[in-house]
Amino acid sequence: MVFTRRPAAVLTAIVAACAMAISLTACTTDANSQDTADDRTTVTSSAPGVVAMFTPSDGITLNQQTPLNKWAKLTPNLTKALTSAGFKKGDISHTTSDSLDKQSRAIQDYVVDHLSGSNTTDDAGIVISPDNITLLVAPIVEADASTRQYGDYVSQELSTADTAEGSDSTDSSDSSNSSDSSDSSTGSDSTDDSSSDASKTVGDSKNAAQAEAVDRLVSSLKLAKESGMHVVLMGNSIKGYKPDAFVRFSDAQAIGKLQAEKIVSKLELSKASKDNPKYIEVLMPYTAVDESGEASDSTFAQEAFRGIWQVLGAYYQKGVVESPSGTLNGNSTEDDWQSVAYDASKEGSTAKVLDARLAKADEHASPTRIDGIIAMNDYIASEVVTELDDLGYTGSAADINPQITISGIVGNITGKKDLSRSDVPDPIKSPEKDDSADSTDSADTQDDSTATDKTDKTKDSQWPLVTGYGAYVSNIPSIVNGKQWMTGIEDRQTLAENIAEACARLNKGQTLTSMSSVRNTEVGGKKKVPTISGPLLAVSASNLKVTLIDPGYISLADAGL
Repeated sequence: MVFTRRPAAVLTAIVAACAMAISLTACTTDANSQDTADDRTTVTSSAPGVVAMFTPSDGITLNQQTPLNKWAKLTPNLTKALTSAGFKKGDISHTTSDSLDKQSRAIQDYVVDHLSGSNTTDDAGIVISPDNITLLVAPIVEADASTRQYGDYVSQELSTADTAEGSDSTDSSDSSNSSDSSDSSTGSDSTDDSSSDASKTVGDSKNAAQAEAVDRLVSSLKLAKESGMHVVLMGNSIKGYKPDAFVRFSDAQAIGKLQAEKIVSKLELSKASKDNPKYIEVLMPYTAVDESGEASDSTFAQEAFRGIWQVLGAYYQKGVVESPSGTLNGNSTEDDWQSVAYDASKEGSTAKVLDARLAKADEHASPTRIDGIIAMNDYIASEVVTELDDLGYTGSAADINPQITISGIVGNITGKKDLSRSDVPDPIKSPEKDDSADSTDSADTQDDSTATDKTDKTKDSQWPLVTGYGAYVSNIPSIVNGKQWMTGIEDRQTLAENIAEACARLNKGQTLTSMSSVRNTEVGGKKKVPTISGPLLAVSASNLKVTLIDPGYISLADAGL
């Protein structure tokens, strides 16, 4: 027995010694890899490192209308900007997810894999340390149908609080329904109870899954930061979580403010008077009830109107701007968003609302004069254009500046000539309020009156300025022909370049304070978060070539040329 055990003992000792030797060799290799020319070297602060992008899958496209503000459009710009900043293509990864649950799991897997050492080298055998990794994360936040019409970048906040409140509300409502139904013994009540219980179960399950996904996401991002990785949130913030940096895209106030400012400039409201006011209507689409039948969050609509009123409010108060429908007046405030809001989820709702607001005095009357319509997004703008045509309005936005013709616009877009512009004189008093005409000659007066009548009717039926947002490809031809005056879009290329620079700086251990596009703001309730942002681009026929065609956002064919 002694002899049979001895070889086994010796073999065990040899194996242990080999294992220890291998371990020591590995340690020596790892220790020297930073300073030697071995096949494996650790990335130092002088190398850009790695960037992992996590974005939502593209949102639902409505009626085949596609906005340019899509994640699928931004990520190629980001990849190009990152490679220009020195990152290798193999060190840039991109993961898309169609739900927060899937996205949180993907981020969790990535972080755990890299920290456990199972995925710490690239194809060249370079060891990647956590402080050379930046996670670019666009958290998935559910948006209603109206909000999705603005594109994918609209900034929102991810929070578990809303989920909990919704759950409490549902529980309370269900308890009440259960109590009421217990007093009845009819078959229909039993059916209603079953339906209510089923809805409750589905709602509770969905809320629980959402809360779990949020917790998983936050835990994964916190683990990433604690290990030395950098986290940059894009678009949507997370309540209570402080990232290394935040990329602020368009928000409701900015979108509303942009359109109001362009209306003010184009109509020259600073020169308008009470005797000859401008007529402007504001359309505020929103979704009143969500898919589960609960009241939708109206925060976006409220904030969008606040942005508009911060610009237009003073003109309404001065009386130089009026609303033909009377929905807004000098006594309105930034809290009166419901005066112009309507449920856009109902088919034909925009046409119905616009028809009511621009109603004629009688069937023989000329169209109601309107100088501008803020439609908020391109989806609504396309419906406005169709309805205005049905109501008898003629011409285009180009008529507001007669020296810019459609052919001139097309020539400018195709690079054949530059636009020549001049202001159109607008009388201080409207013709119907001007009593300075000479009335000595009755015949002349009658002729003048007839001419004035024709002028008034032409003015009343003149096509107004129609604004939107999202740069829907399907709407570009309408912008070229002047039916839709302007739209808005994110400056994707500039944002991508700034994001790439921020990633490179973070991976090198540098601060972002010296970047001109960065300023500290409050994000998710956390103060002093370095925030990357840029102005929105206003696009009209006069600058469409420079803003959309030259950068390659759209082609001449997209513009209908």
